Amino acid sequence: MRYLKSLSMFLLLSIICGCDTYAVEKIKQLKAFPEAEQGMQRFVINLDEKIEGEDNYRIEIIPGATMETDGVNRVRLGYQIKAFPLKGWGYTYYKVVGKGVAMSTKMAPRQGVPTVTRFVQGQGLTINYNSKLPIVIYAPQDCEIQYRTWSVENSQSADKG
Repeated sequence: MRYLKSLSMFLLLSIICGCDTYAVEKIKQLKAFPEAEQGMQRFVINLDEKIEGEDNYRIEIIPGATMETDGVNRVRLGYQIKAFPLKGWGYTYYKVVGKGVAMSTKMAPRQGVPTVTRFVQGQGLTINYNSKLPIVIYAPQDCEIQYRTWSVENSQSADKG
């Protein structure tokens, strides 16, 4: 009787607090990753579980920064994302390397064209979708991280030639 009372109390508290074993597991996994170094920041992406199968999905991680552009030229940053193993855990973390220096085409905009604020990106990285582990990215303080989820509608087979 006492066991059932304790169990029901635990379940009630879990529902009230919004805690579930999935969220608790994510928090435990995140403890394996170190805090960000001086001058860096840590980004964490937690993905939703896909019922229809995660093999049909990919995640593109995009480093960049929001900045003023002339709205005419194509602008890129010198950022790249590299994968590193987390020793002793079998996990992977990602680090933004390179400089946040803007590179641009050199077309002359017409006079009076207003500037445009936009997210200027560096070289992204596409990885497999895995909702069981958090995606941890370390980036410089002036860097932002965006991500996209890509999915396959249907696959096709190539003809033998």
